[in-house]
Amino acid sequence: MSTIKEIAEMAGVSVTTVSRVLNFDDTLNVQDETKRRVFEAADRLEYQIKDKKKRKRKLKLGFFCSYSPEEELEDTFYLSIRIAVEKKMEKEGFKKIQINEHIVQEEAAKLDGIICLGTFSDSMVRKISEFQKPVVFIDTKGDLDRFDSVVVNLTHSVEKVLDYLVEEGHERIAFIGGCDIDSDGKELEDVRIPIFRSYMEEKGFLREEYIKIGGFTPKYGYKLGKELLAIKERPTAVFCANDSLAIGCYKAIQEAELQIPEDISVVGFNDISMAKYLVPPLTTVHIPMDFMAERAVDVLAERISTNREISMNIAVSAKLIIRESVSRVKQENKRCEK
Repeated sequence: MSTIKEIAEMAGVSVTTVSRVLNFDDTLNVQDETKRRVFEAADRLEYQIKDKKKRKRKLKLGFFCSYSPEEELEDTFYLSIRIAVEKKMEKEGFKKIQINEHIVQEEAAKLDGIICLGTFSDSMVRKISEFQKPVVFIDTKGDLDRFDSVVVNLTHSVEKVLDYLVEEGHERIAFIGGCDIDSDGKELEDVRIPIFRSYMEEKGFLREEYIKIGGFTPKYGYKLGKELLAIKERPTAVFCANDSLAIGCYKAIQEAELQIPEDISVVGFNDISMAKYLVPPLTTVHIPMDFMAERAVDVLAERISTNREISMNIAVSAKLIIRESVSRVKQENKRCEK
């Protein structure tokens, strides 16, 4: 087995420097290039730390959530990811520094990297770029040439929902979605809308009056659900962009004295904790929120430690969770379509 002395000779540094680098001594003040030489020499010589437990550097990570606490409570998808990120950081021994759009260069300089969760305007992405820090975005893509990201494969996820509804005999399928307004005042269209349109158009089922766009909270699901029910030839199924919208849609349907799924089927998205407790339990798309959060922290920590220059975009798959809010189309409904 190699020794610290051999590593020091190969790296061209002192034995003391090798020892402090390999033990991740935070008080050591040497250039990154020196650390790199030490690690490379240790790797080539297959050096093993005696206790076989390499101490991890205690990173200081900025955590930037673009939404307000009130918005987080209205759509608990981001709340779930935030908690998962914080748990992962605590497990790794990393220090979380909560930051926002008012962060200045002096504050950013103290950070090792930044985790961004939510929706970010072009100007905010540019500001984050100016900090010259490793950055990972969760659930959105920043500058793909510079930043890492962990997102959901939305095309595959939306198509899985629609395939399932069509297999159950549905042709009159509606979509309830939302749009965000970023800090620049720019309206951001839900990327699921063009995916939905393209799929339905290809099948010959597209009806523009079945596409309703508002916000992402239950009140919009309720309002837009009522609008869909007011259409003379109402849809047989509603696909909601998140479970919060589905909850509002449930209320609209129940107030109209209709039954789910006998009269109209409903599908959500995200699989928040309460989805399985709705009556009937909601069929929805399960997003691996814990996995996304953990991968984001891992990717950021790896980029910090290796100085990786090539950015990564991780697109995770989602799973359709079939519960009791979807049924096959009744024959009388099929006849009405003719």
